[in-house]
Amino acid sequence: MKAKLAIILKGMGMGAANVIPGVSGGTIALITGIFERLIAAIKSFDIEALQLLLKGEIKLLLKKVDFEFLVLLFSGIAVSILSLAKILDYLFIEHSIMIWSYFFGLILASIFFVIKTIKNWSLSTLISLIIGTVIAATIAMGVPASPNAAIYYLLICGAVATCSMILPGLSGSFVLVLMGNYQLIMIDAINNRDLAIIIPVGIGAILGLILFSRMLSWILKKYHDQTIGVLTGFIAGSLLTLWPWKEKVFQLNDPTILTGYHWAIPNIQSTEFLLAMIFIVVGILTIYFTERVAK
Repeated sequence: MKAKLAIILKGMGMGAANVIPGVSGGTIALITGIFERLIAAIKSFDIEALQLLLKGEIKLLLKKVDFEFLVLLFSGIAVSILSLAKILDYLFIEHSIMIWSYFFGLILASIFFVIKTIKNWSLSTLISLIIGTVIAATIAMGVPASPNAAIYYLLICGAVATCSMILPGLSGSFVLVLMGNYQLIMIDAINNRDLAIIIPVGIGAILGLILFSRMLSWILKKYHDQTIGVLTGFIAGSLLTLWPWKEKVFQLNDPTILTGYHWAIPNIQSTEFLLAMIFIVVGILTIYFTERVAK
């Protein structure tokens, strides 16, 4: 029972991360020790699984796809996303610097725990780390697109964002910001239970996960340390997105369209800065204790 509850809680952690632009559910999966199991489970939806389904061998099918693990994990993710969407919407409006500081601490600590999983350092691993950092930082400085509710675009958003969600350091929510559909999907559609938006995004997410997981599983097995290096770089580069002292920049002729961010240097003598440092430390401690529980 404890093991099942742990999986649900890890799913809730992933769900919470996926709601926040800049935080990756894959990072939570990696530091809680379920990342490779998740990839393997998703990858197991293949031709053999389809054959078992057609033959009616349900028990063998459920065992092959690690069904119980996936149900528990995605239940936690769903509960977290549905319950946190409204709360985070309020927190980002009323206490943005404090909440960003907490997430900054989370990701800062994650770098240390993820990089520890690299078994053998080499030049290729170091280069992979640098490449991952540059890619994530480049994405963070990208210019968001305009909102688009077309079905084909929602399918693409679901596929791309969900693949990003399982990649540590690449935030699916921030990808949606860049694609222009974060507010439409993660806030409006979820809070209003708008199935016309949710269903196409969900279909795209499932297809993207199945296809992408197979490639990622192969890369992890063949180039484990280099892959972890890239993923660690993704996490490090995402810190730019999470910098607490930034202001949204909107399009001049349309104040509802986000075009980027303006990063600022904080006033280190202010009470706000002191509180932000406390929240960063709390974020670091959260990851530390999460790691302890995961072990």
